[in-house]
Amino acid sequence: MVSGLESIQLGTVILIVVAGLAAGWVDAVVGGGGLIQLPAMLLVPGISPVQALATNKMGSIFGTSTSAATYYRRVRPDLRTALPTAAIALAGSYGGAALAANLPASVFKPIIVVALIAVALFTAFQPGIGQLTKLRHAGHRHYVVACLIGGVIGFYDGLIGPGTGSFLIIALVSAMGYAFLEASAKAKIVNVATNAGALLFFVPHGAVLWGLGLLLGMANMAGGYLGARTAVRQGSRFIRIVFLVVVGALIIKLGSDVWQDNLS
Repeated sequence: MVSGLESIQLGTVILIVVAGLAAGWVDAVVGGGGLIQLPAMLLVPGISPVQALATNKMGSIFGTSTSAATYYRRVRPDLRTALPTAAIALAGSYGGAALAANLPASVFKPIIVVALIAVALFTAFQPGIGQLTKLRHAGHRHYVVACLIGGVIGFYDGLIGPGTGSFLIIALVSAMGYAFLEASAKAKIVNVATNAGALLFFVPHGAVLWGLGLLLGMANMAGGYLGARTAVRQGSRFIRIVFLVVVGALIIKLGSDVWQDNLS
């Protein structure tokens, strides 16, 4: 399959477009759109897990680019922090994608579930977190922490993917002191880089289904634009609520994957 559209029925095409639109909206607000998009991708006849992951990245980069541009116009995030973080995240994502081709994601899923539960509890029991920007670090240390976040989460995005935006946001809020709205704006810039890093590995290896990826990308763009506008209009409190809902869904999804892996 070169395009990925050769053997898809109309009903599956519609489902993928709807999933791409919804995933773009969720990704723009708090990340986690892969929860919606990847299961829809796996309905494509004959698609392999690596093709699904690669084509998902192809679609997602359209949505994250659109939401990043929308956030930048309306929030004006500090690019002196966002761009170096994005550069390190791109390299990390490339490394994660290379490992994804040789190592099963099930190795890491139990650790990620524990981390997500900790993130959810931390956010739920600190209602004031992320309401206002109160930076925790200054000078050189600020950029070192930001680049560490980019490298670690970029690697995770290339390797597994779902929840990358959520991890970025909570790291920028809790470790660096940004408000949820500004953290979301920066996270989208970094997320563009993580998608690009994974694609730098997947494209030369022929894993991307181009027709399906472009279709997904158009839907993601529309969802990303609407999601970013909604987040900017509603503010940090709204983002925090959606964040907790998405993290809860991630815990359920990845937790069930771990359970099934242990049973098989």
